Amino acid sequence: MNGALRIGYEGAARLARALAAFAPSSENKLVRTFASRRGVVSRYEAFARDRARPLLWMHAPSVGEGLQARPVLDLMRQRSPNTQLAYTYFSPSAREFAEKLAVDFRDVLPFDAAPDMRRALEALSPDALVFSKLDVWPTLARMASVRGTRLGLVSATLARDSSRRSGFAGALLRDAYSRLDRVGAISGDDADRLIALGVPRARVSVTGDTRYDQVWARAHGVDLGSALLKPLASDRPTLVAGSTWPADEAVLLPAWQKLASRVPKVRLIIAPHEPTADHLAPIESWAASSGLRTSRLGLPGASEADVVVVDRVGVLGDLYALATVAFVGGGFHAAGLHSVLEPAAFGAPVLFGPRHSASRDAGLLIDEDAAVSVSDVESLGAALENWLNEPGERDAAGDAARSVVRHGLGAAERSYALVRELLGQ
Repeated sequence: MNGALRIGYEGAARLARALAAFAPSSENKLVRTFASRRGVVSRYEAFARDRARPLLWMHAPSVGEGLQARPVLDLMRQRSPNTQLAYTYFSPSAREFAEKLAVDFRDVLPFDAAPDMRRALEALSPDALVFSKLDVWPTLARMASVRGTRLGLVSATLARDSSRRSGFAGALLRDAYSRLDRVGAISGDDADRLIALGVPRARVSVTGDTRYDQVWARAHGVDLGSALLKPLASDRPTLVAGSTWPADEAVLLPAWQKLASRVPKVRLIIAPHEPTADHLAPIESWAASSGLRTSRLGLPGASEADVVVVDRVGVLGDLYALATVAFVGGGFHAAGLHSVLEPAAFGAPVLFGPRHSASRDAGLLIDEDAAVSVSDVESLGAALENWLNEPGERDAAGDAARSVVRHGLGAAERSYALVRELLGQ
């Protein structure tokens, strides 16, 4: 990073750091991003670091990247119990996920300003710092490298149209990526793009995507007799729609309303990406106006409802166990498609909107006839009706979906080996 760019970046990080001191408590996501960092460095310094033991620091920006980090952390905890584990995240929405991890330290990452990163590194004193998926923070990476901390990246992926490949972003990030000691890329194409971004070729290998191991383990460990799933057990044809946005629902709900009059006993379980009151109310209003029995998840009426509205996070991965067919949100939303692997691991054929070009997994499922991309109400309704009325085609698609996930297994072991190498173990 050139001097002027570094000064500008450091100035922006310090401004964000100053704003954090005044940010009020709020449900607004942006405000929470600042407020969550009040006093964060002091919390790092309060951590009881045992300097006689090695420490692995893993960073994942949000829940999705955390799901990729978790299989590696779990293997480290099981097989290297002497190693201390620290886990950080950027989005405050990942706090609940982080609290469930078997690690010694967990907290939000400070803004990437040199004074705070220097203190954080001194407090944790990591032997290795490993990033999950893609986000590598320039100041943190530079200062850790200078300290002698080994740097890694696992489940690494870079989309063909990623903004990180542009001139400004590339100039900002190239130094950070060039400092990485080991990178485990998801695919050969990802490896080539990361090399073009600055990672030395000799330090890159293809290790795969640890999410495959994570979703496979979750699917095989789900308890259908749990308090969550047992009340919903049914032979009714069920569509589980996960991580939906209003743009997805504008297509999904009209298609479902038409389908409900043609396919007997069908049931919709819908889990919005952000289950706020403002998001849930229009769904429930639509269901009531359509004459469909509606209930919130966990209420007594849920077992008989035609539409079950999920008003919490963290349960979608288990709810896919109930899916005859799955719809994954984000494909009609500007942010892009959410994870299609979770329903696929349960053997559910998958539907989603047209914005899936950045999802390698979606492409693999489409290639194996395990998923269909739809563009409007009519195409979604037709695809749903076909799979719900044709069990042979549906089962073949579901088997193909499960096979795609099975083929990707092993990335956790390879990534674990990479991390052990960084730790010198």
